[in-house]
Amino acid sequence: MAKIVTLGEIMLRLSTPSNLRFVQAKGFDVVYGGGEANVAVSLANFGHDAYFVTRLPENEIGDAAMQALAQFRVHNDYILRGGNRIGIYFLETGASMRPSKVIYDRMDSAIATVDPTLFDFDTIFADAKWFHFSGITPAISSRAAELTKLACISAKKHGLTVSVDLNYRKKLWTPEQAQLVMKDLMQYVDVCIGNEEDAALVLGYKPKNLNVTSGHIDKEGYKQIFEEMKKEFGFKMIATTLRESYSATKNGWSALLYDGKAFYESKHYMIEPIIDRVGGGDAFSGGLIHGLLTRKPQDAIEFAVAASAMKHTIFGDFNQVSEKEVDALAQGDQSGRVQR
Repeated sequence: MAKIVTLGEIMLRLSTPSNLRFVQAKGFDVVYGGGEANVAVSLANFGHDAYFVTRLPENEIGDAAMQALAQFRVHNDYILRGGNRIGIYFLETGASMRPSKVIYDRMDSAIATVDPTLFDFDTIFADAKWFHFSGITPAISSRAAELTKLACISAKKHGLTVSVDLNYRKKLWTPEQAQLVMKDLMQYVDVCIGNEEDAALVLGYKPKNLNVTSGHIDKEGYKQIFEEMKKEFGFKMIATTLRESYSATKNGWSALLYDGKAFYESKHYMIEPIIDRVGGGDAFSGGLIHGLLTRKPQDAIEFAVAASAMKHTIFGDFNQVSEKEVDALAQGDQSGRVQR
């Protein structure tokens, strides 16, 4: 298996138990997670040497975040220690027609205030095959944006495949800010991952005849913008998840992949009830990276969608599934029968 590097912020997640609202909660469930950390966990579970790059405060909370990664065999070798605090996010889990809500408390976190030159990317990328980042990291701060660009430049110098999950977060920056930073980073990207909102707000593309809240998705609209994105940015692969949001606890789920020549469409899953949708996109990214490294395009997109569908059934940010379990689902076993 391959050495794969991801870069980003791992946060302390405080979520309300039993679908309580914030005002009802007397306590919070505690886990750790964050976009690129979630991807690293998936890849480690699939057998890769996954390395996560970040900075964490040198205190017990930073230690706990590192232990959360190490529990799933993610390598901590390139995590710097320092800074004053870890980023936090609060999650109110929705149900039925009530959506989930996220409140960020991550300003001046350890990675947001880091000196980008402290990371030795020549060492980090030695013998690595793949580098993954998301649009969340450069949105954290100007220093994090500079760090992301330095990592992309070094990854290409070392011959790595670079993937991005566009991951627009309106609570972190505006579409204008996102496009100013992210369009520049696209020159280093080989594999671009993003849903319809990401493509519109981060890169300025929008599928026609799209209304995810009604459950209607026009796949031809996606194919059109995939072709336009490849022409402008030269991506080798472009992928999107197709989420049909019927409620907070019932979603349709599938995906498309374009390799510059052909379009590959996955099978469709109906996920109900959703246990925890946070990290579903990251599970797709991790599954797609593994799939593209080990399988043909059609099999890769099937693996990615199956992996991310399973994540919706698992509490927490991390997708705690094995390659064998994902393959079983991708091959058609949705019975949920007890395994004895």
